[in-house]
Amino acid sequence: MRVGELARRTGTTIRALRYYESAGLVVPRRLGNGYREYDPIAVRLVEQIRELTALGLSVEETRPFVESIADGSDDAGVCAAALATYRSTITGLEERIGRLTSQRDALDARLDDAAAGLVATGGPARGADPAALVGGPLPPLGFCATDGRPVELGALGPGRSVIFVYPLTGRPGVDLPNSLLEIHGALAGTEQAAWFRDHHAEILAAGADRVYGLSAQSAGYQRELVHRLRLPYPLLPDPRMTLAGGLGLPTFTAGDMILYERLTLVVLDGVVEHVFHPIPEPSSHALDVLRWLTQRRCSE
Repeated sequence: MRVGELARRTGTTIRALRYYESAGLVVPRRLGNGYREYDPIAVRLVEQIRELTALGLSVEETRPFVESIADGSDDAGVCAAALATYRSTITGLEERIGRLTSQRDALDARLDDAAAGLVATGGPARGADPAALVGGPLPPLGFCATDGRPVELGALGPGRSVIFVYPLTGRPGVDLPNSLLEIHGALAGTEQAAWFRDHHAEILAAGADRVYGLSAQSAGYQRELVHRLRLPYPLLPDPRMTLAGGLGLPTFTAGDMILYERLTLVVLDGVVEHVFHPIPEPSSHALDVLRWLTQRRCSE
C-alpha cells in the first residue's frame, strides 16, 4: 500500500510515517519509480507505535515492541526489553506526577493565602431576608467548579438544582479561627457535605437534577475536600463572595473573616423555588432537603 493509504488506515499523518521510517521502525520498500510501498504488517506496526506513545512511551522506546511484531513474535509484551521499558516509563511518570503534585500543592497554598486575604479585607453587608429570593431568578454569575467545568448560575439547565451554601470546612492539620467555636453550626461544613454525599443518589431520585456546594473558600481548599470525602457532586469556590453581592445573601463575621451564613437554594428552571434558612442542624440537613423534594414530587 502507498503512504497515503497507510496514513488513512491508521489515523496518522504522512509526516509521522516519514519520521517512523527515519527511525527505522516502519520502513517501506522502494519501487522502481521511487514510490514507497508498505507491506500489510505496517498497519500493525503503526498502530502499536501510536498505542504505546499514547501511554507515555517515546517513539524510540516502542522499538522492542515493533521489532517483535515485525519478527513475527507473539511475546512482545513479556520480553525482557519490553518489561524494562514499561518499568522505566512508569518510573518517569511517577516522578512527573510527584513534581506536578508538589507544584499543585504550592499553588493551592498560595491560592488559599490570597483568598483568605480577599475575604479578610472586606465583604458584603449581612444581607436581606433569604425568603424574599423565592420566585426570583439567579444572577448570571459564572464559577469554575472543582471538577473543572464552568458553571453559570443563570443557566444551570432544566429541572431542579440544589445549591447548599456553607461558611467553610476544615482541612486536616489546618487550624480554624477560635471565633468560629462561638457560632453554632459554623464548623459543621464537612459533616454537611458528607451527608449530601451519602444521600446524593436519593436526592436525585427525589427530583433534583444536580447538586452543588458553595462557600467562600478557595478552589484549592475545595478540591482537597472533594478528593478527601469522595464527593459525587462539585463544589463552587466563591472567595470574592460574588453570590452574596448578586443575591444579597446573609453573611457573618468570624475574627477577620466574612463568611456565608448557611442556607440552601432549590432552583427550578432558573428561578428560586425554595430557600432553607436558617439551618439549625447542618449535619442532617440533607434529609430535610430530601423530604422537601419528595413531598414536592408527590404534589406535582
